[in-house]
Amino acid sequence: MKRSPAFLKIVPALGLALAAAMLGGCAQPARQLPLDVAASHHWSGRMALQVQDAQQQSFSAGFELQGQPESGTLLVFNPLGSIMARLQWTRGGATLQQGDQITQSDSLPELITRMTGSDIPIAALFDWLQGKNTAVTGWQTDLSRISDGRLRADRISPPPEASLRIVLDQDAR
Repeated sequence: MKRSPAFLKIVPALGLALAAAMLGGCAQPARQLPLDVAASHHWSGRMALQVQDAQQQSFSAGFELQGQPESGTLLVFNPLGSIMARLQWTRGGATLQQGDQITQSDSLPELITRMTGSDIPIAALFDWLQGKNTAVTGWQTDLSRISDGRLRADRISPPPEASLRIVLDQDAR
């Protein structure tokens, strides 16, 4: 089958466009949260949470966390970089937005569980990300690789057991 010269010029351009699109899908999303000096802390990277319940729930996503235990914002991204969930909290309460659905609560742990499938101790998480091994009843942490941007925390009790793994972006450390 003989190809026309115009077709031969289009094929490399289509291949290049396809490769660029595929690489774009693997890229981390650009910072979504404005840098707020008053917020104190900012981290971004990937998190994975596995819950050992009857459904064997697992949750894996990109994230951006800014603030402090008393007030902050957690964005959760799908693999293409779109925001799946936005969790904001203050001392007065918390708001979870997932698409068009907005849920408000006085309980930050309730909304974290709704979003991830498991409670995560947010105050301790801020300490863990700073390399402080804050003890939380029922949790065991491994901060031995925090200087490499890696954190592991396992909830042993109460059931169901859960395992949280975080890998921080290079510029977020």
